[in-house]
This record gives sequence, structure tokens and C-alpha cells, in this order.
Amino acid sequence: MSDADRPADVDEAVHRVEHELGRLFARIRVGWREAAITVHPDLQPLGYQVLTSIASGAATSAGAIIDRLQTDKSAVSRHVRQLEQLGLVESVPDPADGRARVLVATPLAQERIAAARSRYEARLGERVRGWSAEDLDRFVSLLGDLSGDR
Repeated sequence: MSDADRPADVDEAVHRVEHELGRLFARIRVGWREAAITVHPDLQPLGYQVLTSIASGAATSAGAIIDRLQTDKSAVSRHVRQLEQLGLVESVPDPADGRARVLVATPLAQERIAAARSRYEARLGERVRGWSAEDLDRFVSLLGDLSGDR
């Protein structure tokens, strides 16, 4: 269906979705800022995202972090250096290839990430507590469809 053939109510609904996503992203950025401060007062939101990518095992090399967060190499390098200086990340030999190194979150980082997430999840839980499990499952499915991961 071309844009000209789409009903005006769909266009208006898409506009509302875009508006609400903007509001949601703003809240998420605030949440990342608060989480970063919970981990360490000097940590920036991108540093928190780098740390959680490492801690989850989803990205344990600079290249993987760059791909996951869609950011530039210099920013990732700067944040990894800071995380190492703060005692939150270590570079260790890759168990699969002793010549390579991987980044791992320290126990201190895991503890602080858990504290930051518990606060965020508590606030999120307050907002969706009245939703049914079916509504939450549908919301998760729609978010997955929107992100293009499926």
C-alpha cells in the first residue's frame, strides 16, 4: 500500500506511536543516566551501556560493543578505559583463543548493575503492574516486531 492509499487514521496512529516512542526514549535515557550514577558517580550513560553489554556477555570485545551499541570506536575505547580504571571491567585471555583478550565485568560491577537494575525494574513494575500477563506478552512481542529482531 502506498502512502497515498493509506487511510488518514493510520497516518495519525503512526504519528501518535512516533510521539509516544519519543517520550519513552527520553525516559529510557533518564533511566540510563540514573543507572550510570548508581554504578559510579563519574559514569556516563554510554559507559553504563558498554558495561551492561560486557556484563551480559552479549559483547565482550570492543568490536562487538561497537556493533551492539552502534557507536564509534573512540567512544567505546574511552569508556572501556574508564571502566577498567574504576575496577568494573577487566581484560582477560579469551578461553577459546589464548592469543585474544575479552572484557569481563568484575564482581563489583555485577553488584552495582544489579542495584541499578532493581531500581529501574521496580519503577517499570509500578507502571505495568495492572497489565495482564497476556497484555505484557503481547507488548513484548510488539516491541520485538518493532525492533526488527524477528
